Amino acid sequence: MTDAAPDLQRELDVATRLARQAGELLLEHVRRGFAVEEKTPDDPVTIADREASELIVAGLRAAFPDDGILSEEEADSAERLGRRRVWIVDPIDGTREFVSGTGDYVVSIGLAVDHEPVLGAVYAPARDVMYAGYVGAGVTRNGEPAGFSARPVAEAIVTVSDTEHTRELHAYDLPNLNPSGSIAYKLARIAAGEADATFTINPRSEWDIAAGHALVRAAGGDYTTRDGARIAYNQPRPRVRRGTLGGRPDVVAWLRGELARLAVPEQQQCLREGDAVYAMLGEEDARALRGHEHLHARHAGGRIEALVALAREGGTWRVTRAEGRQAALSILVKDLQREYGALDR
Repeated sequence: MTDAAPDLQRELDVATRLARQAGELLLEHVRRGFAVEEKTPDDPVTIADREASELIVAGLRAAFPDDGILSEEEADSAERLGRRRVWIVDPIDGTREFVSGTGDYVVSIGLAVDHEPVLGAVYAPARDVMYAGYVGAGVTRNGEPAGFSARPVAEAIVTVSDTEHTRELHAYDLPNLNPSGSIAYKLARIAAGEADATFTINPRSEWDIAAGHALVRAAGGDYTTRDGARIAYNQPRPRVRRGTLGGRPDVVAWLRGELARLAVPEQQQCLREGDAVYAMLGEEDARALRGHEHLHARHAGGRIEALVALAREGGTWRVTRAEGRQAALSILVKDLQREYGALDR
């Protein structure tokens, strides 16, 4: 434990208390029943999401009035960008699982300081399991010390998105894949030794991963983009623009090599000229698309499989360019609809 570790114990106590209270609220909604809406296609939201968010945000503001807050279900404010400490909240990570009645959803409360995830409380209400910890103090599972597993790398459990597994990951020769819902739950389970590593094809939002990332760091690992770049939190657009990878360091090193060897695809949003994938564009395309703010790609094995450009016209997003292998293009467009809403083609 570092000298600074005790300074976050009060924060952890508040976060775990609020996570449990929010979890109890969610279970009450399960007992009573609830209506389901769609924020964007295939992205459900319920009154339980909103009420849990209100409960958590009110509790954090009361306890830490000088901190910033970013919650998936609250209106965002640029005010948080000027704060060193920012709470990053997902009241239900895994809303589809919550709606369908599985246990693969969690309440996720993370704290980032100077853009680094340092504390996490991830509570699985349906299973009554609390994963909690902060960097320098380690991880607990229901109050008992926990940490990375000691499984041989050859037996490592790689937990992945059930959606991505059903759609395409099942076809790759990757051993011991364990598909499930919430990414925050995956990261928490890795930090507690129940699994060993995870990766995604798609980008994730800060509220999906902040708390789980903090727990993996507290256990002695890390969580990065697929190319190994650091994930910085409390960004103006709180979205990691590409696929992710993290967990136990030795398993991550092995998995990174396997993903490259098998050419497992990755999707990247809002391409920038400094991105490696940008260099995969031909010279003419690179020149024509330079500076485009909403250019998205799906790539694998050093080649672009699909490319989509979007532009906002009036109140809708319009596809201005769409090309690539049909199956890859269909997947990319469908995933972009979850981010942008319905697309005018």
